[in-house]
Amino acid sequence: MTNLTDLAIAVTDDWQRAARDAADWSALEARATLQFFSEPFADEAAAAAALAPFTVIVPMRERLAFRRSLLTRLPRLRMLALTGYGTSHVDMSCCAERGIVCCGSGSYSPAAPAELTLGLMLAALRQIAAGDAAMRQGGFQSGIPPGQVLEGQTLGVIGFGRIGARVAAYALAFGMRVIAWSPNLSASQARQGGATAVSKAELLRQSDIVSLHMVLSERSRGTLGAADLALMKPGALLVNTSRGPLIDETALIDALRAGRIRAALDVYDQEPLPSGHALRSAPNTVLTPHLGFTTERTFAAFYRESVQNILAYLDGHPIRILSA
Repeated sequence: MTNLTDLAIAVTDDWQRAARDAADWSALEARATLQFFSEPFADEAAAAAALAPFTVIVPMRERLAFRRSLLTRLPRLRMLALTGYGTSHVDMSCCAERGIVCCGSGSYSPAAPAELTLGLMLAALRQIAAGDAAMRQGGFQSGIPPGQVLEGQTLGVIGFGRIGARVAAYALAFGMRVIAWSPNLSASQARQGGATAVSKAELLRQSDIVSLHMVLSERSRGTLGAADLALMKPGALLVNTSRGPLIDETALIDALRAGRIRAALDVYDQEPLPSGHALRSAPNTVLTPHLGFTTERTFAAFYRESVQNILAYLDGHPIRILSA
C-alpha cells in the first residue's frame, strides 16, 4: 500500500459541474480530502497556487496543460488520474523524472462528436437557434429565412478516421453525397466509408458543408487558412467539432464578417472562449461550448475508471499506467 499522509485529491476543470454525480467517490472520500474545481484557472501561476497541496489530480482531458513549468511547482503531486488516454497536454518525461504516475481512464464513442456534428449542421441549415431566440423574444417566423435540407447536398469530410467516417455514415443516411480528404486517405478507404476521395482543394470547391475531424498536431495546425477558406462555395457551411487551431481563426472571422461562408463551431483556439471574443458576435454562426465529447456516458466512464485508478494506486498496484 502506498504510504501517503494527508492525502488530498483535486478534480479540476469540472466546468459543467458534472463530475460529482458521474461516479461514486465515497471510497476515495473515506481515505482522502476531495475537492472539485469548477472554474478554469486564470493562468499557470493560479493553477500552481491552487493545486500545490494536492497529491492526486484528476484533470478533464486537455483543459489544463501539465508542462514542466507547472509540474515543478506541484511538490506533493504523485499521481495524475487522466480522463482519456491522450497525453499531449502532459510533460510525460518530467512526470517520470519526478516519480509522478500517470493513468488513463475511459473513452468515448465516435457517436458523441459525430452526433453533435450532425446537430450543428441541422441547427445551422434549419435556423434552429434563430427560431428558438425568436420564440423566447415573443416573435415567430418574422426575420428568419427559409431553411435548407441536407438531402442532395455535398458534405466534405476533412479527416476520415473513426469520427469522420461516422459523420459520413450519418450524412449518407440523410441522402447526402460525401467526399473526403485527409493526408493519407486512399481511394479504397474512402469507398469503404461511402465517400469519394478528392484533393483538399477539390473538397473545398465542391462541398456545400465542410466538416473537420482531424487530430490536432503541429502538422495539422492551420489545416484551413485564408487561401483554403477562399476556395469554399459562397454561403457554404464550415463545421468544426475537432479542435479550434485546425482553422486559422483570424481568416475565419474575416470570412464570416464578409458573409462569404457560414460556420457552426464547437471548439476554439482558447477555451473557455473569452466573453468579448470576436466569434461571439460574428454573423452567420452557430456556437456551442465544446460539447462534442461531454455526454453522461463519457463522463461516467472517465470518472468511474479514475476512481478505480486512484484506489489501485493507493493500494500499491496501479493500473492503466501511461508511459512517455
